[in-house]
Amino acid sequence: MQAARMATSVGRQLLRLGGGSSRPSALLGQPRPGPAQRPYASGATQAVLDKSDSVSSETSTSGKQAKAKSKSFAAGMFKGQLTTDQVFPYPSVLNEEQNQFLKELVGPVSRFFEEVNDPAKNDMLKQVEETTMQGLKDLGAFGLQVPSELGGVGLCNTQYARLVEIVGMHDLGVGITLGAHQSIGFKGILLFGTKAQKEKYLPKLASGETIAAFCLTEPSSGSDAASIRSSAVPSPCGKYYTLNGSKIWISNGGLADIFTVFAKTPVTDAATGAVKEKITAFVVEKSFGGVTHGPPEEKMGIKASNTAEVYFDGVRVPSDNVLGEVGGGFKVAMHILNNGRFGMAAALAGTMKGIIAKAVDHAANRTQFGEKIHNFGIIQEKLARMAMLQYVTEEAAWQVTDECIQIMGGMGFMKEAGVERVLRDLRIFRIFEGTNDILRLFVALQGCMDKGKELSKLGSALKNPFGNAGLLLGEAGKQLKRRAGMGSGLSLSGIVHPDLSRSGELAVQALEQFATVVEAKLIKHKKEIVNEQFLLQRLADSAIDLYAMVVVLSRASRSLSEGHPTAQHEKMLCDSWCIEAAARIRETMAALQSDPQQQELFRNFKSISKALVERGGVVTSNPLGF
Repeated sequence: MQAARMATSVGRQLLRLGGGSSRPSALLGQPRPGPAQRPYASGATQAVLDKSDSVSSETSTSGKQAKAKSKSFAAGMFKGQLTTDQVFPYPSVLNEEQNQFLKELVGPVSRFFEEVNDPAKNDMLKQVEETTMQGLKDLGAFGLQVPSELGGVGLCNTQYARLVEIVGMHDLGVGITLGAHQSIGFKGILLFGTKAQKEKYLPKLASGETIAAFCLTEPSSGSDAASIRSSAVPSPCGKYYTLNGSKIWISNGGLADIFTVFAKTPVTDAATGAVKEKITAFVVEKSFGGVTHGPPEEKMGIKASNTAEVYFDGVRVPSDNVLGEVGGGFKVAMHILNNGRFGMAAALAGTMKGIIAKAVDHAANRTQFGEKIHNFGIIQEKLARMAMLQYVTEEAAWQVTDECIQIMGGMGFMKEAGVERVLRDLRIFRIFEGTNDILRLFVALQGCMDKGKELSKLGSALKNPFGNAGLLLGEAGKQLKRRAGMGSGLSLSGIVHPDLSRSGELAVQALEQFATVVEAKLIKHKKEIVNEQFLLQRLADSAIDLYAMVVVLSRASRSLSEGHPTAQHEKMLCDSWCIEAAARIRETMAALQSDPQQQELFRNFKSISKALVERGGVVTSNPLGF
């Protein structure tokens, strides 16, 4: 729920547009680009996770390296560039020992969730059953990414994601309890903690002896993290801070012993001497005193996970418990959320596998009109689309589960089948850790910012055309061809498997169409594009479709090249996705190019919404007039 501030920051930067060990636990030491920074991991999820695991310390986040040319496909597509280094070939970075270690974990974890955990009972009890909690602690499930020398299992992102997938297949309520603890609860200590902080807290957190929670959201701040009101005032002696405030909707809030808390602190500007309030992150122990919590929240779903309001009343927090730098809490929060977000996609990949199995079982055994219903075309299309969505966009679990209920009919609506619980549990994932709507804006604004910088460079180059001939002939030439509908010579030939050449061509055509519209809209709106949310939403939707096309081409290409038994099935999934995604992008870009009609539509949306707000609901009366 914190991405709006990021979007605003990107928006401000847009003002410049138009002239204005074998178990690599050490990898966790640096925040890395990759799946966590994308609102949708695709099928694809494993590909970007593997890539993120393979990023060396040399390419992480130093100032000089940040200025190097980006190899991000997502950033490049906004500029009409086909940057495939981080997408092709589909990677595999786990060595033999890491693979073997992961295989040894998959069996016990799967058996535990099949034989010990009871998701229906957890849901009924509105808490994770004690036998399950203890069993998870015995398995080491509370410290999967904690380095082994500090009592954890020491998994890398790819290994962690594979186990989270198993949890998601069986019980999302348990998944949230585990995820809130380690994906975000103590992730800040892993990423930013001092040696002393790690040694003090991580062993007990890894064993599950203590539980962690992440405390950012407040009654007045959801996606707008900058509006938090909790405060931490330093003592005159400088040895501690006095923390006051409250946080809402905190997962594990009623269970936690350790909290990562964000509060405003006074920070003196070294250059001007002015004092400003900036967010700082703290590690807060319940034992400090003054830390209390409200009753468990009553929720639509994930009832087994504890969600509660947490209060901080005059809590004395030692200065040694500042996480990261004083005033650097916003960066800490964003890195925690970005680094842990891929866990949600991994969990939902597992959810879809389990749900598809239920739908297939019902379709294969249910007889209507003298036929098994899997023989009916309408059911076949539903099953095929569910499989396609699972293969390509591993966060489409809501749609897949909804269709499962439709296939199962009344049986799917009944509690006994267990699918209605999954649907309830799933709904929060479109809101968690940054609502999908805000994250879409971030995707579009970030991409537009990168393209805006390029346009600015071209504008400067035009002032000295002879001295910048190479730049102008290269980028400007591509843009002119694209505007004329000629294409700019981009191709995936030789990169994708020959059997997928047609789908590769569709992806390139889609990229050309997308980049043309992005450029045209930036030239038209310049810095004001930050306010064009109707436009940005559509650009983000197409960017997601396009990104998924390319990554699924990578996944299917590997299967075909290596002769996997499922290669032809994967080819059909890939081709089907690319055909429909290309059509969606083509239709959206054509609509955006018909500017007068789109502007009228957007004006209508604004006016209709305004009228609803003024009326307090539906404006039109019943056709009967009363």
